[in-house]
Amino acid sequence: MPDVPLGILDLVPISSGSTAADALRNSIDLAQRAEQLGYARYWFAEHHLNPGVAGTSPAVVLALTAAATSRIRLGSGAVQLGHRTALNTVEEFGLIDALHPGRLDLGVGRSGGRPPAQPAAEPPVAGHAPNGLVIPPRFSFERLLGSPRIALQRKLLLLPGAESQDYAEQIDDLLALLAGTYRTPEGVEAHVVPGEGAEVEVWILGSSGGTSAEVAGARGLRFAANYHVSPATVLEAVDGYRSFFQPSDVLDKPYVSVSADVVVAEDEATARELATGYGPWVRSIRTAEGAIEFPTPDEARAHPWTEADQELVQDRLDTQFVGSPAQVADRLEQLQEATEADELLITTITHDHTDRVRSYELLAAEWRRRGHSFQPS
Repeated sequence: MPDVPLGILDLVPISSGSTAADALRNSIDLAQRAEQLGYARYWFAEHHLNPGVAGTSPAVVLALTAAATSRIRLGSGAVQLGHRTALNTVEEFGLIDALHPGRLDLGVGRSGGRPPAQPAAEPPVAGHAPNGLVIPPRFSFERLLGSPRIALQRKLLLLPGAESQDYAEQIDDLLALLAGTYRTPEGVEAHVVPGEGAEVEVWILGSSGGTSAEVAGARGLRFAANYHVSPATVLEAVDGYRSFFQPSDVLDKPYVSVSADVVVAEDEATARELATGYGPWVRSIRTAEGAIEFPTPDEARAHPWTEADQELVQDRLDTQFVGSPAQVADRLEQLQEATEADELLITTITHDHTDRVRSYELLAAEWRRRGHSFQPS
């Protein structure tokens, strides 16, 4: 098996009985431990109006974490360009890069703007990749897109009357501002200080083989696919990206990272106990009520649960990797083989911070025991 680095994706989760301040301190502590353990990257996601998630602004959390670490690459997974401009994104990351040069990954996504066009309905297709990787039925996000809470989020994130810029144009503007080549059609230049010339590694995140995969591939950028968010479409996402890929000054061949939800403990029974809260937590997201504070196992077992709830989250439960270090490493290698990923991005949520740190410690030791380096190529 090829050498595959591991990175970490952090949502800055808030556990029941704790606060956003606790979550932020825990995330900074985990980033410091990840640096010591040799993880390749530490990324922060962007989410809004979630009672159980404190990662609302990746740039702010990245600045705090950069000051508390010294070597590990730090990034966004992803900045939601749907309610931002290319300029303020480059300015934010340029400010951090000015004090922490060469350590930033600017991962961007389409979320937060106009709802994406929905493809024609397809019958659910469940099964496995040729190597046995679970590929569950497609989950329909139509209910989420029609939710009043999603409409409220869009209203609060966008200025009145504002419309999101075309995504491909926005990426081109971002790249031009970083490179110092931005020109209007009339020839007016724009130079971002700090930001222009920043040593920032640009990634495009996507869950399907559509616009994001095309934008990343056509511009020769790195691409991150989301098995942990949309496991049903991970293969089409990476295949789409590779089919669109054109060599660039950045890459001469496609480069892919794939994410996975993971909980590791000394044995499978303990890991499954720690992961008990995952079902109710995913349910809260998929009903658009917003991610709840991550419950204890006892709180999760006491949560009212229906067959409809189970159906709503089954694809995520089936594709969460839970078990001993060897069991989880086996499934990560299976994911890598099916997607031919160059890197894997791990996200772990448990109620207790100590258990989350221990999960990453156990996985790092097992991954290293199998001969994997943690440094990206």
